[in-house]
Amino acid sequence: MIVVDSNIIAYFHIPGPYTAAAETLLASQGSWVAPVLWRSELRNALAGYIRRGDLARDVAWTIQSEAEDLMSGGEYEVDSGTVFDLVDRSDCSAYDCEYVALAMRLGTNLVTMDRQVLRAFPDVAVPLTEQAW
Repeated sequence: MIVVDSNIIAYFHIPGPYTAAAETLLASQGSWVAPVLWRSELRNALAGYIRRGDLARDVAWTIQSEAEDLMSGGEYEVDSGTVFDLVDRSDCSAYDCEYVALAMRLGTNLVTMDRQVLRAFPDVAVPLTEQAW
């Protein structure tokens, strides 16, 4: 089991430079988990693709549905106090700290490409491109 942020989920579903790395991660770490927040973050990213004309609405809906299927059973609520503790010791957003808090709670890593999170929490956060999977 490994915590992934919404960008990793997006990389898996939307072809781009990190898609192959996300596919490799899923093949080797088949159980992806995330805070429930991931759904809204992916919706927001997909909304940007729709507004820029990069994705049709029905394609975005399909991606969201497939992502929800992939993450089914792997969604967790996180403790607000823990999130605020992590906010206090970093310059990361509360959104990002939700992923870190979940990884810490589950005793696993958070896979992300967010430089700020990687820098603030090197004991928990690992880059997707590390390929140590």
